[in-house]
Amino acid sequence: MQERYTKKYKLWFLLPSLIIIGIFIYYALFATFYYSLFNWRDFSKYKSFIGIENYKYLFRDISFIKAIKNTFILLLFAVVFQIGIALVLALIVDTLRRGYKFFRTIYLFPVIISGSAIGLLFYLMYSYDYGLLNSLLSLLGKEKILWITPKTALWAVLIPVIWQYVGFYFVIILSALYQIPQSIHDSAKIDGFSEFKKAFYISIPLIWDVLAVCISLVIIGTFKVFDVVYVITGGGPMDASQVLGTYLYTVAFTGQNQGYASAIGTVIIFLGIILSLIAQIITKRERIIYQA
Repeated sequence: MQERYTKKYKLWFLLPSLIIIGIFIYYALFATFYYSLFNWRDFSKYKSFIGIENYKYLFRDISFIKAIKNTFILLLFAVVFQIGIALVLALIVDTLRRGYKFFRTIYLFPVIISGSAIGLLFYLMYSYDYGLLNSLLSLLGKEKILWITPKTALWAVLIPVIWQYVGFYFVIILSALYQIPQSIHDSAKIDGFSEFKKAFYISIPLIWDVLAVCISLVIIGTFKVFDVVYVITGGGPMDASQVLGTYLYTVAFTGQNQGYASAIGTVIIFLGIILSLIAQIITKRERIIYQA
């Protein structure tokens, strides 16, 4: 009897959070898909049903194709460098006896800065007239460089996007490394393992579950990238740095085509879910290999 009442009270405590999640997440997802089936412009009260025409137009939209291509490039570099750099830094700090708290704070610092502030910081760095980079070139007697061009814009926004969240994954991975029993490291040291072998054959396999979670988080985070890119380049020049987040914003609020923007939003959600599931399947297979 007491157990039944306990479950009942638990459900009552969970109900408010379920209502909030239902309204702000699941209802929003359904509404996004619903509006994508309509020709809806200028936030008008009037909408005309057009079925999947917005989705058909995606394949003919050069800007969308460019945005999805750039997003996948960003995703590839984010997985390799955000997790790769974070893993290397965590493995190095894990070997320190003192000062690890200092490094943990320093590397986490960019995460707590807003994306808009980071975007503004790099925008000022890249500025042709008064930017930091060109100021340094002038001090060295070199000619100023136009840092944001159709060929360099994507790489210019890749750097701050990757840099911003390295510290986030560093802290997650470092916390996982701390959970490895010291006796395992001591045994490896007695067996003559070098730091490289210990990291490759012991540390990484034992924290593989955490690395798999980090990969999923990177995938989800990449499809949400907006503020840094928008502040630095606005998706330009000539859509060179356009990603799905910035293109959705441009279509919805500059082009005033909310129906088509909803279709883009639906594609972003769909790709995020599919790629996360694929990543989970791949990492699960790797995990089985390690356990074997």
